[in-house]
Amino acid sequence: MVVTYCAVIMLLIVAYLLGSIPSAVWIGKHYYGVDIREHGSRNAGATNMLRVLGLRAALPVFVIDFFKGFLAVSLMGLMRFDVDITTPWVINLKIIAVAFAVLGHIFPVFASFKGGKGVSTLIGAITGIQPNIALLCFLVWLLVFVFTHYVSLSSIISGCSFPVFVTVFSGNIYRLHGDTSISFILFSFVVAFLLVWTHRANISRLRSGTEPKTYIWKKRR
Repeated sequence: MVVTYCAVIMLLIVAYLLGSIPSAVWIGKHYYGVDIREHGSRNAGATNMLRVLGLRAALPVFVIDFFKGFLAVSLMGLMRFDVDITTPWVINLKIIAVAFAVLGHIFPVFASFKGGKGVSTLIGAITGIQPNIALLCFLVWLLVFVFTHYVSLSSIISGCSFPVFVTVFSGNIYRLHGDTSISFILFSFVVAFLLVWTHRANISRLRSGTEPKTYIWKKRR
């Protein structure tokens, strides 16, 4: 069991360090001479990169942030080979790895603990646990974005759809080729709540009509 605990702790540290990779900060500074945390919404994430520097800068940031979460969860999945870890606990450990990866993105050790909101990393991590439900949430996000051009509103609505999809499909979860448990269902509701909470300023701007819209193909000066 000592080896098991050490392995779990090491993988959680790796999850945090993966989440701490500040792709937006590094790409902004190295290729554009810009600290993205000093512009736009001041978030070190793909959305702010898109608004400030355009799609060419935002796309690699999203891909890197997505795979940070996906890799953190996938590495934790190796614990299924430990005879002392049951299948439900593998799922629980994956959920904990999600939290560490997202915390790393929000408070990155490699960027003075000033990061972004962690949505892209969260999407990647959830994809590593339940890819089909993650795809459904992405389709909701895309549909809302196409009609409104509000990234924040798209994130809020797709986040709130997450526990709905998890609950609806929980009885047939193995047909979806993914992992689930009571803790995963509870986790989905926590994610929805936190997404709404972290976007509370955006909600205020949406209500007042001052939230900026985002156009993917809009040219930058």
